[in-house]
Amino acid sequence: MQVANTSGAQTRPIRSFVRREGRITPAQRRAFALHWPRYGLDYTGQLRDLDQSFGRHAPRVLEIGFGNGEAMAASAAADAARDYLGIEVHRPGVGRLLNALAAANANNARIYSHDAVEVLRDELAASSLDEVRIWFPDPWHKKRHHKRRLIQPQFIALLSSRMAPGGLLHLATDWADYAAHMLAVLDAAPGWSNCVGAGMAAARPTWRSATRFEQRGLRLGHGVWDFLFRHQAD
Repeated sequence: MQVANTSGAQTRPIRSFVRREGRITPAQRRAFALHWPRYGLDYTGQLRDLDQSFGRHAPRVLEIGFGNGEAMAASAAADAARDYLGIEVHRPGVGRLLNALAAANANNARIYSHDAVEVLRDELAASSLDEVRIWFPDPWHKKRHHKRRLIQPQFIALLSSRMAPGGLLHLATDWADYAAHMLAVLDAAPGWSNCVGAGMAAARPTWRSATRFEQRGLRLGHGVWDFLFRHQAD
């Protein structure tokens, strides 16, 4: 995503994330050394052959911003018929997921630790994704930071080009104004249909387990909104 530039100066991308490394534990650091060669995908800027990366051809689910990886690890274990591709820039979370996948001896999961926009744009082929999950992305709640939100018209247009016909986009947020923003962007985007009706949020699907943070918010009376959109065939 680029900022419009009319001055002739070089533009800079607006990032939807800030790299906050936090404290990476020795176990997470070892995970990169031991398990990245098996599960990690290094960004190269070139179109990637996912059949080669996974060793088979199967339906593919992409999770953008998988956090500590608990949901992705559980999904991959419960759904061996599909391949799971995760993208996360927070290295401690990547290390945790690497360890979890190795402990389960998972064969159907691969990870990028890179900017999701660049991965989608440069490495994933058209119509290569059957489902995309973006759960609780950074809400950038201050108004002056709203331009940093991942769910923007340009991003949805890029995502559309990578979705297979009939592919499912699953969004979730616990910020009411971001929920409204998500709906506005998707309702205006061509080629998408709300699975439960225009302007409607869906009940939390069984495949998305509630996080501890989410459960705490619910106890405090906070809202959570899930949105399911189906990509239409051209």
